Amino acid sequence: MKLSQVFENAPDWEFTGLTSDSRKVAPGFVFAAIKGTVSDGRDFIQSAIDKGAVAILTDEREGEWDIPAVKVAEPRLVLANAAAAFYGVQPETMVAVTGTNGKSSTVDFLRQIWEDIGLVSASVGTLGAVGPSGAVELGHTTPDPVAVQSTLAILAKEGVTHCAMEASSHGLAQYRMHGVKLAAGAFLNLSQDHLDYHKDLDDYFTAKMKLFTELVPEGAPAVINADSDMKDKALAVAEAANLKPFTVGWRGDHLWIDEITPRNTGQKLQLQWETDDGDKETIVNLPLIGEFQALNALTAAGLAMSLGAEPTSVFSAMEKLKGVKGRLELVAETQNGAGVFVDFAHTPDGLDVLLRAARPHAAGRVICVFGCGGDRDAGKRPIMGEIASKFADEVIVTDDNPRSEDPASIRAAIMKGAPNATEIEGRAEAIKEGISRLQKGDVLMIAGKGHETGQIIKGEVFPFSDHEAALSALAELEGGQ
Repeated sequence: MKLSQVFENAPDWEFTGLTSDSRKVAPGFVFAAIKGTVSDGRDFIQSAIDKGAVAILTDEREGEWDIPAVKVAEPRLVLANAAAAFYGVQPETMVAVTGTNGKSSTVDFLRQIWEDIGLVSASVGTLGAVGPSGAVELGHTTPDPVAVQSTLAILAKEGVTHCAMEASSHGLAQYRMHGVKLAAGAFLNLSQDHLDYHKDLDDYFTAKMKLFTELVPEGAPAVINADSDMKDKALAVAEAANLKPFTVGWRGDHLWIDEITPRNTGQKLQLQWETDDGDKETIVNLPLIGEFQALNALTAAGLAMSLGAEPTSVFSAMEKLKGVKGRLELVAETQNGAGVFVDFAHTPDGLDVLLRAARPHAAGRVICVFGCGGDRDAGKRPIMGEIASKFADEVIVTDDNPRSEDPASIRAAIMKGAPNATEIEGRAEAIKEGISRLQKGDVLMIAGKGHETGQIIKGEVFPFSDHEAALSALAELEGGQ
């Protein structure tokens, strides 16, 4: 492909690839030298040239190099559109889901629904790209635009026609998804998170709403969780963008819950939905616990229905859904029948939702083990301590990913909100203690890391899995019984 085909005022030189990572530059590549919050891509231009870059994409600051430089006001946006043009193909029906919590589950549930009704489908996000060939790790909830477009091209070439993507606030703010041709979008919720990046909640919400204001085309469906505190604001944004709102949840206007009956391993949903011939109702036996799982599944169903899927086929598919790894996932049961669950909840709202979801399914106590990550929003630490103390019967505060911070200081901040909690240094020991306390009818919620398989301490990633730690502790505690 020629530079002039994707960049204005560029020469007719051939190029063979694009990247914003100088380490990935190969002969014939365009190097996007983008200024970030930590480093400046311009510092690596000479390295890119030495590796064979044929052109530079960068911002409008002064600077001259030995190869052509395309200077633009928004190099991230231009990179996204250039990547889309370079790879040239993506699944025919693309949807994106944004929100603080529930994105991974929702896109995976939608992939499963589409698959069950006979469509070749995939999902892309925190858990990687999941398609006909299995899962491939991508490294970020919303990868950089080159990775996004290359992944979508691979999926399309595998025959995928329907793909659901997570849209993080970082990804939306940094134009990583621009160039993706969407058929619909969905908004789940908004709660305190990423305030180390966004200046406040309004800025965070505005970033999320770029999905509706800049990416979903006019007239396309905008599925909105009607039970979110931000429902009215999201609805107003969708309507102003001339989208077609489709609200779901207890307060939904298009697909709504009349009643939920919790069961040990799932829940019975009594649903109604809007049709041209009046409202209709059905019963769905959802094989997942937790009200928020029901809302995530409902959002996935709403996306499928808003794009034309036959409702009864969608409801049938919901009864076969499998939970997403690390999202309210049942890891094991003790010999006395207590459940051990792992969940990714790492925000105040996420922890609140998790512990509330556990309560109807626990005949006994709810025990919670959690910590908070270092080098992230410190303000949420005591808040999460308060939430854990309020909604769990017993709380064990431990380490998450301390990163460069002192783990003890992070735990101390959490303990200010949970003065009656037990503090245990070392996540494996805390998990073992939580399991040792379990009695018949209890549930243990291990929150914060979910699917992750490493723990970040002082810049180094150490192998660690909540799943493996729980199973190991259970084997040790019950091995001699």
